[in-house]
Amino acid sequence: MKLWSIRGNTQRLDGGAMFGNAPRAVWEKWAVPDELNRIELACRALLASPLEGRTVLFETGIGAFFEPRLRERYGVQENQHVLIDSLREAGFEHEDIDVVVLSHLHFDHAGGLLAPWVEGREPELLFPNATFVVGAEHWQRALQPHPRDRASFIPELPALLQQSGRLEVVQGEYSRVLGRSVRFSFSDGHTPGLMLAEIVGQPGRDGQAHGGVVFCADLVPGRSWVHVPITMGYDRNAELLIDEKKQFLEDKLARNVHLFFTHDPQVALAQLQRDDKGRFVTVHEQGELKARALA
Repeated sequence: MKLWSIRGNTQRLDGGAMFGNAPRAVWEKWAVPDELNRIELACRALLASPLEGRTVLFETGIGAFFEPRLRERYGVQENQHVLIDSLREAGFEHEDIDVVVLSHLHFDHAGGLLAPWVEGREPELLFPNATFVVGAEHWQRALQPHPRDRASFIPELPALLQQSGRLEVVQGEYSRVLGRSVRFSFSDGHTPGLMLAEIVGQPGRDGQAHGGVVFCADLVPGRSWVHVPITMGYDRNAELLIDEKKQFLEDKLARNVHLFFTHDPQVALAQLQRDDKGRFVTVHEQGELKARALA
């Protein structure tokens, strides 16, 4: 099996919102803001092939579905659908994807499922041969969004996924389509039922899987958020997220599971260590994956 990091459309969002509880004097050391106080963010996907005999895409980024006014509001930097271009650079078309795994359905993670915006045209679902995998609890949130994050959902998307006939709503650690090759865990601090997908590594002497890769989604959007107390203003329950993140990172460190970051503009993959003060830090950082074998 090989892994690729797939670039999607990039964003610039308010740094204060992205680092919620941290003052600017702290977070601007990690991410330099522009004149509008915005920081650069990636919307990166992970491609694995063959995984359980399939070509699997973990998330799709924000895409190019926004009409121009909203594209400007949410800081989307490119007009074209960058994810589709990046898949092609890696040797794949969107029609080649067998499974799309979605941690959640906020637009910056699922908007890439849709074709680019064209005036007067209704939203159109791409990936015509893919099974779409989403967690059960978050699926209910998407069907009935709370005012807290209603603006983060694409109103037309749930119906399009249902109408495709290729939606799998996951309950528990494993999905039907991916079997035991991908194990899911769940987090509620950012949004209810955020689904964290781990490509399972090799079994160790302790009977647990070691050396895999986990898609960190918005539990840990990038290296800066590895610091346990750091949360986003977009998180629905910051204290719960901190507790979940601590448990998550301790587990991944103990099993040497690599972290894949969707929003970090410089780093796609990293491993964890503790520094001399016992804090989590990232090491062996990789900016891009190109047909990288899973160790």
